[in-house]
Amino acid sequence: MEATFRVRVLTAERTVLDAEVVSLQARGSQGFFGVLAHHAPFITALTPGPLTLKYPGGRREVLQVGAGCFEVSGNHAVVLADTVS
Repeated sequence: MEATFRVRVLTAERTVLDAEVVSLQARGSQGFFGVLAHHAPFITALTPGPLTLKYPGGRREVLQVGAGCFEVSGNHAVVLADTVS
């Protein structure tokens, strides 16, 4: 069974996504980064670009996010973005 973690994607207006995922990739201020279950805690600024999510079973979803910030801690990740499509 694949290890998962909870990810929440939020804007000021709404919760876009609240799901269990296997991995995610995003574009931070220092370049692209990836997160797996039980990742070490960190916070970074996000730059506009793709947020790629991989779900258990292999399904992938790509969201386009605007500028914002990203935090991972305690097997939970939060994406705060000004826009998400």
